[in-house]
Formats: sequence, structure tokens, C-alpha cells
Amino acid sequence: MLNDIQEVLITQEQLQTKVQQLGRQISADYAGKDLLMVCILKGAVIFFADLVRHISIPVTMDFMAVSSYGDATQSSGAVMILKDLERNIAGKHVLIVEDIVDTGLTLKYLVENLAARHPLSIKICTLLDKPERRKAEVKVDYNGFTIPDAFVVGYGLDYGEAYRHLPYVCVLKPEIYN
Repeated sequence: MLNDIQEVLITQEQLQTKVQQLGRQISADYAGKDLLMVCILKGAVIFFADLVRHISIPVTMDFMAVSSYGDATQSSGAVMILKDLERNIAGKHVLIVEDIVDTGLTLKYLVENLAARHPLSIKICTLLDKPERRKAEVKVDYNGFTIPDAFVVGYGLDYGEAYRHLPYVCVLKPEIYN
């Protein structure tokens, strides 16, 4: 499996440093507020788990699973909610925690869907951002790393459900997914 890796893009140490910084910033920004953190499954779960451990204010958590990829390596643009929230978000500050913002199509749909449920605010925290691939405008409020247009895996991100367990973010060799 490690032979499938072209290069390590973000080390385990860089990830942990950034997650701590994001946790401190989110804690400061939401101090005294009713914050609901929404993890977008499955890709964000490792990032989410690390992030909430670095947040010093009380939060509630919920989970959603959405898909616009299926088994493909590029978004189809058609978003499906595979698992919806269990909590009512009306009157709460919602922070969506995502693994990667690529085209923005999934997040645009998700923000519009959640906005119709009347939260006080909706913000986005992403581990990775690929702004050069953007097709839909979305505002990323908390960004871990801006990365080039490469197919990345590790730290929760997968290809065919593999590689999620890697403790770093790496570029997958093109011959693996082509």
C-alpha cells in the first residue's frame, strides 16, 4: 500500500500543529455561544475527532454523510444525503467540519440545505482546500491547508475506502486510480 504513495504532502506533525491552531481559533470565536459541530462522514471523522479534542468550550456534535463522488475520483455534482442530522439545528451556531473542499458543489448544497433549518449561523471548517478546482462559490471560514490539484489520501481521505488510516496526507500515484 505504501508503494501507492507518490509523496507525503502534509506530515503528521504539520497536521497536529494545524489542528491545535484551528481548535484554539474556533474556541475563541465561539466562546459563550451554543455551538453544534457537524462532522461530514466518512472523510472528516479523523480530523473531526482530533479537532474536538482541541476545543476548550462546550460543544454538541452530530454527523452527516453526503456523497457526490460515489466510487469516482471526481464529483458528479449530484449530492445525496446518506445520513441526516439527528438534532434540530434551529437557533444554534453550526460549524460544518469537512475533510476537503474541491469543487464546492457538495458544500454549497449542504449549506443551502442546513440554512433552511434556521440555524443562527453556519460556518465551514475544512482540513484541505483546493480553490483552483472550485465550481461553486463557498466561503471557507477555517482552513487547515490549501493544496494543489492532486488526488490525496490519508488522515481520513480515501480511494475506494482504502488509505484512510494513514497518519498524514499524501498524493496517490496516478496509476493507482486511472
